[in-house]
Amino acid sequence: MNGIINVLKPPGMSSFQVVRHLRSLLQTRRIGHAGTLDPGAAGVLLVGLGKACRLLPFLTDYDKVYIAELTLGISTTTQDADGETVAMDENVSVTPNQLGAAFAKFLGRVEQIPPMASAVKVDGKPLYKLQREGITVEPKARTVLIKELHINKVWTYDEALTFGSRVLFYVRCSKGTYIRTLCHDIGRALGTYAHVSFLVRTEVGPFTCATGHTLEEIESFTRKADYSFILPMEAAFPDFPHVRVAPLAEHKICNGNAVTTDYLVDVPQTLTVGDRVLLMSLDGSLLAIGEIRYKDQLLCHPIRVLKEGN
Repeated sequence: MNGIINVLKPPGMSSFQVVRHLRSLLQTRRIGHAGTLDPGAAGVLLVGLGKACRLLPFLTDYDKVYIAELTLGISTTTQDADGETVAMDENVSVTPNQLGAAFAKFLGRVEQIPPMASAVKVDGKPLYKLQREGITVEPKARTVLIKELHINKVWTYDEALTFGSRVLFYVRCSKGTYIRTLCHDIGRALGTYAHVSFLVRTEVGPFTCATGHTLEEIESFTRKADYSFILPMEAAFPDFPHVRVAPLAEHKICNGNAVTTDYLVDVPQTLTVGDRVLLMSLDGSLLAIGEIRYKDQLLCHPIRVLKEGN
């Protein structure tokens, strides 16, 4: 069983719990997920089965899109609604112009310090495990890219935003971006506190909520022995050209060896250095992800083999 499942993770479950549930349901051991979603968050969680587990690092690299809600005036231990309140600012007063200016500061490349309640590792140990042991460390700041950021709706009873006011916003960002940290940092930019009170991931690369399946739907399909919810591995790379490989070169590709472009047949477009392609057998099965490189001549180098050689 090889392929990718676009799971709509419900709030209240960790990403690991989703994988454990599917492992039992589908009776498979080789299963994993790309890009962790916090337990309180919902939305697109990509799960790889069988050989598709080798593709998970590529899926993690995709941009993510979120719809999030920021609540003003409250700071929590986890920077989200699941944590304990550690500080409140009941006198907060923010004008719409101030809110817009604060959001604008976080468009583009920004530095983030991952929260303690995260899976980021320090000396090989996840921060959340260190936090459970009562150990506090200062994670290194890292650069993330906020590509789109705009406010959708503001809930407030006054002309200014006050304690408990909520802001619904849209964000498209690079991998490794913590939306709860973004909310926390926006609060600091406003001179107050803030945390994320609602979060749903609506897109991961080409995968969206509209094409995802709930766990209940997956269970229903499985009871009927209908596995159409498992997408082929190549569905993860809709923009990669499908290039068929001559039979004489399949053995080399499957053993991780580069081949000259002379062995590529049925090439749909001109290939240049740096292009990534899906290397297919003549019968249409996916052999590997390849990259075009140059060493005296154009070569196609497999960077992730999916069909083992003999």
